[in-house]
Amino acid sequence: QVQLVESGGGLVQPGGSLRLVCRASRMITSVFSGYDLGWYRQAPGKQRELVATITTDFRKDYTDSVKGRFTIFRDNSRKTTTLQMNDVVAEDTAVYYCNARRAGSNDWGQGTQVTVSA
Repeated sequence: QVQLVESGGGLVQPGGSLRLVCRASRMITSVFSGYDLGWYRQAPGKQRELVATITTDFRKDYTDSVKGRFTIFRDNSRKTTTLQMNDVVAEDTAVYYCNARRAGSNDWGQGTQVTVSA
């Protein structure tokens, strides 16, 4: 089982930026490169939703509400995925979760809180 640990959450003002990092452990680099990675979020009272994904061959996809503002990266050598969040808005407030997926495996981090408020 993959262990995923997110970091970088916190309080940010509207229009500001935040960088979330998810680091995988309990696996070697070559295994990590075989996972599709993603960031999801869950706001209070709402279902968890997909924010961004990056595949094993670095194809990226975003939910419409974050396109042009958020960017997802992966660094297989460091076993990390990063979500760069720019021009944040109040609606971005949520717990953000890292996900790693491949055939027969679907793992989640514990989540990190992002709060956008003046």
